Amino acid sequence: MDFTYPSLLSIFLLLLLPSLISSQICQKNCGKETVKYPFGSGPGCGDPRFQPHVTCSNQKLTFTTHTGSYPVTSIDYTNQVIYISDPTMSTCSCTVPSKGFGLNWDAPFTFADSTIFALVDCSMNSSSICQSNGYDDGSNSKLLCDQGTPICSLLYSCRPISTINLPISTCCVYTPVNLGPAFEMDLQKLQCPSYTGFYNFNDQQTDPEKWNYGIALKYKFSVTNDYPGSCDACERSHGVCGYGGAYNSFVCNCPNGINTTTDCFFISSYNKGFRNGVAWLIYPVAWFLVWFFL
Repeated sequence: MDFTYPSLLSIFLLLLLPSLISSQICQKNCGKETVKYPFGSGPGCGDPRFQPHVTCSNQKLTFTTHTGSYPVTSIDYTNQVIYISDPTMSTCSCTVPSKGFGLNWDAPFTFADSTIFALVDCSMNSSSICQSNGYDDGSNSKLLCDQGTPICSLLYSCRPISTINLPISTCCVYTPVNLGPAFEMDLQKLQCPSYTGFYNFNDQQTDPEKWNYGIALKYKFSVTNDYPGSCDACERSHGVCGYGGAYNSFVCNCPNGINTTTDCFFISSYNKGFRNGVAWLIYPVAWFLVWFFL
């Protein structure tokens, strides 16, 4: 195989100057929201199990399931809770039609204990469905519902809901949330065109206008829920945890854009030794070849 001088020069430079052709792909922020493991700013960042569900698009974090895409309002990394909002969710400010909410069965998320769902604007016929003994959706799972809480009466004191002029008995509350193994809320079968969700009374238990509306979801790093030691070492060296290769194995994305299987301290030491040891000879040779052949 024949090589021209320019092609040989290109190969030479690619081998000797890897830091010049690497580019950083993982960011520590998505807009104003800090992005840390297991979430990432894009493909190859964070944990591959979480990347399909939480993505960064147009500098905004979005949570996606088969029922839709929902803005991420905040993430509590200490308690491993992600908070999302649903634009089709009814609140004390407005009542809108909704198709409900569901989690993908294979998603590494569960409903946090603080999440409370309430079905509102239900038809009179649904009162026999929404009972404390639950609703069987046909998949051997039951949506356990309680109508004896004060939440319904408080919600029906909201002006948008009170104008519906339906009895409080048509309101159904899930607390703690138990949607069965399918993690699915089928409002059509329940004959309820709308639902609301909140995760914090905000120290105003009797004022639904002050509640924090949305959905709180719990996540785990693994079955044992241990923070990966390799990721911890990567972050302590100012890197960003990611993955790559055919098996989505761990990589540490360093500030200079180079990926490593260890941490960024290793890369820094390597680069420092490279500069102090042989760079004084290689760089002059490289520039001489550029001048001579071009």
